[in-house]
This record gives sequence, structure tokens and C-alpha cells, in this order.
Amino acid sequence: METTAPALVPPILALVLWTLVIWIWMYATRIPAIQRANLDAQEAARTRTLNLPPEVMWVSDNYNHLMEQPTIFYATALAAQIAGQGDPTNVGLAWTYVVLRVVHSLIQCTVNLVMVRFTVFTLSTIALAVMAIRTALAVF
Repeated sequence: METTAPALVPPILALVLWTLVIWIWMYATRIPAIQRANLDAQEAARTRTLNLPPEVMWVSDNYNHLMEQPTIFYATALAAQIAGQGDPTNVGLAWTYVVLRVVHSLIQCTVNLVMVRFTVFTLSTIALAVMAIRTALAVF
């Protein structure tokens, strides 16, 4: 039996899956770094106080970032889908947002060039804002 997902569900799930990839990456780097530093697991209760290499913290920071603004994306995409606004423009905006967030993650987790990362973040925010405004205009 073949089913077709509503148009905005695939980009939502893509970002969820990407977030889980970053979660795995975070622990794949953090746990060995904690072990190398001979830290007790309880010392990791407050990650900001850990003295771990920056590249380990970059992945952790990115995971936290994926818990922040993307929540607005999830709400907007679901609202658009429910409101019947899963049109090609909103789907394109959703995929643009997801791709830019993946690029943002890769930048932050590897080289962490702040101005490049900020540019990508700004572009993703514009895509999200346009999708939210288009959906709001259709609903209100």
C-alpha cells in the first residue's frame, strides 16, 4: 500500500533526522573528550564549565541551536500543512530552511566561521519568516 506524505512532512522529518545525526555526533565527540580529560561524568552536568576542546563544544552548541529556532519551523510547517498551505512555494521555503540549517550545522561543527555561519543563519531565518508570513496571510 503506497501512501503519499503531506507536502511539508518530508522537510520536517529531514530536520528531525538531521538533529539526531548531530546528537550522535555530539556524544561521539564529547564522551571521548571527557574520558581524555579524566573528568567524572557528574562534572558534565554543567557543560559550560567543562574544559573541553572548542571543536567538541561547537557540536554541542549546534545541537542546542537545533532545539531553538527550528521549533518555530516545526510549528510553522505544521500550521501551513494543516491550513492547506503546503503549496510548492511553502514546500520550497521549507526545504530551503532545512538545507540552510544543515549547512549551518556543518559550518559550526567543523570550522565555525562565525560570519559565514551568521550569513547562512540569516538566510534560513528569511526563508522561515516568508513561510510564516505567507501562511499567516492565508489564515488570517
